[in-house]
Amino acid sequence: MKIALDVHTHTLASGHAFSTLQEMAQAAASKGLELLGITEHTPGIPGTCDLIYFRNLHVVPRRMYGIDLLLGAEINILDTTGRLDLDESYMEKLDLRIAGIHSLCYQPGTPEENTQGLLRVIANPYIHIISHPGDGTARLLFEPLVRAAKEHHTLLEINNSSLKPCRHKEEARPNNLEILRLCKQYEVPVILGSDAHISFDIANYEYVLELVREADFPEALILNSDVRQFEEYVGIGLTK
Repeated sequence: MKIALDVHTHTLASGHAFSTLQEMAQAAASKGLELLGITEHTPGIPGTCDLIYFRNLHVVPRRMYGIDLLLGAEINILDTTGRLDLDESYMEKLDLRIAGIHSLCYQPGTPEENTQGLLRVIANPYIHIISHPGDGTARLLFEPLVRAAKEHHTLLEINNSSLKPCRHKEEARPNNLEILRLCKQYEVPVILGSDAHISFDIANYEYVLELVREADFPEALILNSDVRQFEEYVGIGLTK
Protein backbone atom coordinates (compact mmCIF):
# COMPACT_ATOMS: atom_id res chain seq x y z
CA MET A 1 0.00 0.00 0.00
CA LYS A 2 1.04 3.59 -0.54
CA ILE A 3 2.38 5.36 2.56
CA ALA A 4 1.99 9.14 2.40
CA LEU A 5 2.22 10.09 6.04
CA ASP A 6 3.50 9.30 9.51
CA VAL A 7 2.07 11.53 12.22
CA HIS A 8 3.39 10.04 15.47
CA THR A 9 7.10 10.80 15.86
CA HIS A 10 9.44 12.39 18.41
CA THR A 11 12.59 14.52 18.25
CA LEU A 12 15.36 15.33 20.71
CA ALA A 13 12.91 17.65 22.45
CA SER A 14 11.08 14.65 23.94
CA GLY A 15 14.18 13.84 26.00
CA HIS A 16 14.62 10.18 25.05
CA ALA A 17 14.66 10.50 21.24
CA PHE A 18 17.74 10.96 19.10
CA SER A 19 17.13 13.13 16.00
CA THR A 20 16.50 16.82 15.47
CA LEU A 21 13.34 18.20 13.89
CA GLN A 22 15.18 18.97 10.66
CA GLU A 23 16.75 15.49 10.56
CA MET A 24 13.29 13.99 10.95
CA ALA A 25 11.87 16.16 8.17
CA GLN A 26 14.77 15.30 5.85
CA ALA A 27 14.33 11.59 6.52
CA ALA A 28 10.60 11.78 5.87
CA ALA A 29 11.22 13.57 2.58
CA SER A 30 13.83 11.01 1.53
CA LYS A 31 11.28 8.24 2.17
CA GLY A 32 8.77 9.92 -0.12
CA LEU A 33 6.28 11.03 2.52
CA GLU A 34 3.99 13.96 1.90
CA LEU A 35 3.20 14.71 5.56
CA LEU A 36 5.11 14.28 8.82
CA GLY A 37 3.67 14.77 12.28
CA ILE A 38 6.03 15.57 15.14
CA THR A 39 4.36 15.03 18.49
CA GLU A 40 6.59 15.65 21.49
CA HIS A 41 5.78 14.21 24.89
CA THR A 42 4.06 16.49 27.37
CA PRO A 43 5.34 17.10 30.93
CA GLY A 44 4.20 13.82 32.51
CA ILE A 45 7.11 12.04 30.83
CA PRO A 46 10.45 12.66 32.59
CA GLY A 47 12.99 14.65 30.59
CA THR A 48 10.66 16.01 27.95
CA CYS A 49 10.42 19.64 26.87
CA ASP A 50 8.97 22.44 28.97
CA LEU A 51 5.58 23.92 28.12
CA ILE A 52 7.27 26.95 26.58
CA TYR A 53 8.33 24.65 23.71
CA PHE A 54 4.70 24.29 22.62
CA ARG A 55 4.09 28.03 22.91
CA ASN A 56 6.96 28.69 20.51
CA LEU A 57 6.04 26.24 17.74
CA HIS A 58 4.85 29.17 15.66
CA VAL A 59 8.48 29.87 14.68
CA VAL A 60 8.83 26.55 12.84
CA PRO A 61 7.95 26.43 9.12
CA ARG A 62 5.15 24.01 8.32
CA ARG A 63 6.84 22.97 5.10
CA MET A 64 10.43 21.71 4.84
CA TYR A 65 12.34 19.75 2.22
CA GLY A 66 9.22 19.44 0.07
CA ILE A 67 6.91 17.94 2.71
CA ASP A 68 4.27 19.36 5.03
CA LEU A 69 4.65 19.28 8.81
CA LEU A 70 2.11 19.01 11.59
CA LEU A 71 3.61 20.03 14.93
CA GLY A 72 1.86 18.83 18.03
CA ALA A 73 2.07 16.71 21.14
CA GLU A 74 1.48 13.26 22.51
CA ILE A 75 -0.50 14.23 25.59
CA ASN A 76 -0.59 12.02 28.67
CA ILE A 77 -3.83 10.55 29.97
CA LEU A 78 -3.30 10.66 33.73
CA ASP A 79 -6.10 8.62 35.27
CA THR A 80 -9.44 6.89 34.83
CA THR A 81 -11.30 10.22 34.67
CA GLY A 82 -9.60 10.99 31.35
CA ARG A 83 -7.64 13.90 32.81
CA LEU A 84 -4.88 15.19 30.50
CA ASP A 85 -1.57 16.85 31.39
CA LEU A 86 -1.88 19.72 28.90
CA ASP A 87 -4.29 22.62 29.28
CA GLU A 88 -6.60 23.66 26.48
CA SER A 89 -4.72 26.96 26.17
CA TYR A 90 -1.71 24.95 24.96
CA MET A 91 -3.71 22.45 22.92
CA GLU A 92 -5.08 25.33 20.87
CA LYS A 93 -1.55 26.14 19.73
CA LEU A 94 -0.95 22.66 18.28
CA ASP A 95 -1.58 21.39 14.76
CA LEU A 96 -2.06 17.81 15.94
CA ARG A 97 -3.12 16.38 19.29
CA ILE A 98 -2.51 12.75 20.21
CA ALA A 99 -3.40 11.35 23.64
CA GLY A 100 -2.12 8.14 25.18
CA ILE A 101 -1.59 6.14 28.34
CA HIS A 102 1.99 5.81 29.61
CA SER A 103 2.96 3.77 32.65
CA LEU A 104 5.22 6.53 33.98
CA CYS A 105 2.31 8.84 34.70
CA TYR A 106 -0.95 6.86 34.62
CA GLN A 107 -2.96 5.82 37.68
CA PRO A 108 -4.72 2.64 36.53
CA GLY A 109 -8.06 1.19 37.56
CA THR A 110 -10.15 -1.76 36.50
CA PRO A 111 -10.62 -2.47 32.77
CA GLU A 112 -14.05 -0.84 33.01
CA GLU A 113 -12.64 2.25 34.74
CA ASN A 114 -9.74 2.55 32.31
CA THR A 115 -12.16 2.26 29.40
CA GLN A 116 -14.48 4.94 30.79
CA GLY A 117 -11.57 7.35 31.10
CA LEU A 118 -10.44 6.67 27.56
CA LEU A 119 -13.99 7.13 26.27
CA ARG A 120 -13.93 10.65 27.73
CA VAL A 121 -10.67 11.37 25.92
CA ILE A 122 -12.01 10.01 22.61
CA ALA A 123 -14.96 12.40 22.98
CA ASN A 124 -12.66 15.36 23.75
CA PRO A 125 -12.99 17.71 20.76
CA TYR A 126 -9.29 18.59 20.89
CA ILE A 127 -8.00 15.02 20.48
CA HIS A 128 -7.35 13.62 17.00
CA ILE A 129 -5.67 10.27 17.75
CA ILE A 130 -5.38 7.80 20.63
CA SER A 131 -1.82 6.47 20.71
CA HIS A 132 -1.04 2.77 21.21
CA PRO A 133 -4.35 1.77 22.89
CA GLY A 134 -3.42 -1.87 22.33
CA ASP A 135 0.01 -1.91 23.97
CA GLY A 136 -1.24 -3.43 27.22
CA THR A 137 -0.19 -0.59 29.56
CA ALA A 138 -3.79 -0.40 30.78
CA ARG A 139 -6.35 -3.16 30.40
CA LEU A 140 -9.19 -1.94 28.22
CA LEU A 141 -12.47 -3.06 26.69
CA PHE A 142 -11.95 -2.46 23.00
CA GLU A 143 -15.45 -2.70 21.54
CA PRO A 144 -16.81 0.44 23.23
CA LEU A 145 -13.62 2.28 22.29
CA VAL A 146 -14.02 1.36 18.62
CA ARG A 147 -17.66 2.41 18.59
CA ALA A 148 -16.78 5.75 20.25
CA ALA A 149 -13.89 6.32 17.85
CA LYS A 150 -16.31 5.99 14.95
CA GLU A 151 -18.81 8.37 16.54
CA HIS A 152 -16.26 11.10 17.28
CA HIS A 153 -13.89 10.69 14.30
CA THR A 154 -11.01 10.02 16.68
CA LEU A 155 -8.49 7.60 15.24
CA LEU A 156 -7.17 4.59 17.12
CA GLU A 157 -3.50 4.06 16.37
CA ILE A 158 -1.96 0.72 15.49
CA ASN A 159 1.49 1.38 16.88
CA ASN A 160 4.56 -0.24 15.34
CA SER A 161 6.98 0.50 18.18
CA SER A 162 4.96 -1.37 20.79
CA LEU A 163 5.06 -4.49 18.60
CA LYS A 164 8.86 -4.65 18.43
CA PRO A 165 10.17 -7.78 20.17
CA CYS A 166 12.64 -5.70 22.19
CA ARG A 167 9.73 -3.92 23.90
CA HIS A 168 8.49 -7.19 25.46
CA LYS A 169 4.85 -6.06 25.30
CA GLU A 170 3.24 -9.48 25.18
CA GLU A 171 -0.32 -8.17 24.99
CA ALA A 172 0.35 -5.80 22.10
CA ARG A 173 -0.05 -8.32 19.29
CA PRO A 174 -3.37 -9.90 20.38
CA ASN A 175 -4.76 -6.53 21.48
CA ASN A 176 -3.99 -4.85 18.18
CA LEU A 177 -5.43 -7.78 16.26
CA GLU A 178 -8.62 -7.40 18.26
CA ILE A 179 -8.73 -3.66 17.53
CA LEU A 180 -8.28 -4.35 13.81
CA ARG A 181 -10.97 -7.05 13.88
CA LEU A 182 -13.44 -4.71 15.57
CA CYS A 183 -12.59 -1.77 13.32
CA LYS A 184 -13.15 -4.00 10.30
CA GLN A 185 -16.47 -5.18 11.72
CA TYR A 186 -17.71 -1.64 12.44
CA GLU A 187 -15.97 -0.06 9.41
CA VAL A 188 -13.88 2.30 11.51
CA PRO A 189 -10.71 3.86 10.04
CA VAL A 190 -7.37 3.47 11.83
CA ILE A 191 -3.99 5.18 11.63
CA LEU A 192 -0.66 3.38 11.56
CA GLY A 193 1.99 5.03 13.73
CA SER A 194 5.72 4.44 13.73
CA ASP A 195 6.22 6.23 17.08
CA ALA A 196 9.70 6.94 15.70
CA HIS A 197 12.24 8.22 18.22
CA ILE A 198 15.00 8.38 15.60
CA SER A 199 14.88 9.43 11.96
CA PHE A 200 15.59 5.95 10.61
CA ASP A 201 12.30 4.69 12.07
CA ILE A 202 10.02 7.16 10.29
CA ALA A 203 7.25 5.30 8.42
CA ASN A 204 8.57 1.98 9.72
CA TYR A 205 5.37 -0.07 9.79
CA GLU A 206 7.00 -3.49 9.56
CA TYR A 207 5.16 -5.11 12.44
CA VAL A 208 1.79 -3.41 12.05
CA LEU A 209 1.59 -4.36 8.38
CA GLU A 210 2.02 -8.00 9.41
CA LEU A 211 -1.07 -7.63 11.59
CA VAL A 212 -2.96 -5.80 8.86
CA ARG A 213 -2.37 -8.75 6.54
CA GLU A 214 -3.23 -11.29 9.24
CA ALA A 215 -6.50 -9.50 10.00
CA ASP A 216 -7.26 -9.07 6.29
CA PHE A 217 -7.90 -5.45 7.15
CA PRO A 218 -9.18 -3.25 4.29
CA GLU A 219 -6.63 -0.75 2.97
CA ALA A 220 -9.49 1.71 2.47
CA LEU A 221 -9.78 1.98 6.26
CA ILE A 222 -6.09 2.83 6.77
CA LEU A 223 -5.63 6.60 6.61
CA ASN A 224 -1.88 6.65 5.93
CA SER A 225 -2.15 6.71 2.16
CA ASP A 226 -4.07 9.95 1.55
CA VAL A 227 -3.18 13.20 3.31
CA ARG A 228 -6.43 14.96 2.46
CA GLN A 229 -8.52 12.00 3.62
CA PHE A 230 -6.64 11.91 6.93
CA GLU A 231 -6.91 15.64 7.56
CA GLU A 232 -10.58 15.79 6.66
CA TYR A 233 -11.48 12.78 8.80
CA VAL A 234 -9.93 14.10 12.01
CA GLY A 235 -10.65 17.76 11.29
CA ILE A 236 -7.11 19.13 11.24
CA GLY A 237 -7.26 22.85 11.88
CA LEU A 238 -10.59 22.52 13.65
CA THR A 239 -11.94 21.29 16.95
CA LYS A 240 -14.36 18.47 16.25
